[in-house]
Amino acid sequence: MLTDADGAVLASGWTTDVPGLMTLGRVVGTVEHRDDPGVPLKALLSYLDGDLTAIDEVPVRQRGGQFITHAWEVLRQVPAGGPVTYTEFADRAGRPAAVRAAAMACATNAAALFVPCHRVLRLDGTLGGFRWGLPVKRWLLDFEAA
Repeated sequence: MLTDADGAVLASGWTTDVPGLMTLGRVVGTVEHRDDPGVPLKALLSYLDGDLTAIDEVPVRQRGGQFITHAWEVLRQVPAGGPVTYTEFADRAGRPAAVRAAAMACATNAAALFVPCHRVLRLDGTLGGFRWGLPVKRWLLDFEAA
């Protein structure tokens, strides 16, 4: 997980590839080790302990166009255990006909988990894609549904 000096998540995922995460989040600068895990890591650990709302208030900073940025904000409102389809997501984002653009918001999301794109499914209920792999997406959905 990469955060800025204020503790906002810039990029996160299921990887140890820090340079790859920096590319995802279009991060400029250097990465420094911190002794204090900060709010994002504490929220992640609480989430894994079963507090599925712990990640909801963690600040996130991503760069994108107007619709994509708005769509990421909408994703943060999709509750754990209540996945939506890409069609529903596009509708919630205010552009019902823009299903492909909604899918692009998921595909370009660098702050996985904190912007829960894993909660978006195909119309038939199948998983669709996920940058970190379908087994991770399935685990997250099952974990949140339990």
